[in-house]
Amino acid sequence: MKGAIDQHTRCAHYHSEIDVIAIKFKCCGEYYPCFECHQQHAGHAAAAWEKELWGEKAILCGRCQYEMTIQEYLASGYQCPSCHGNFNPKCANHNHLYFQQD
Repeated sequence: MKGAIDQHTRCAHYHSEIDVIAIKFKCCGEYYPCFECHQQHAGHAAAAWEKELWGEKAILCGRCQYEMTIQEYLASGYQCPSCHGNFNPKCANHNHLYFQQD
């Protein structure tokens, strides 16, 4: 995982108690806590996951390290299916940066 993050995947940009996911970027296969971290550290433009690839494991819970599919994450109600810890629902504001929309 790239960038300055804590043990629960929080970064300098998003670091509240519930900012505990990391996203595997389709363009490079690397996990980053947020699009800003990717922009700062990756050295290339981000690419969004096509809908037909939403079955790929690409979301990491920073609490328990459970790796889930994009579909699983989007259907999770912002709660980890494994440890039941809460995720930040405001992350949905950035879904268009990570996941292709219809």
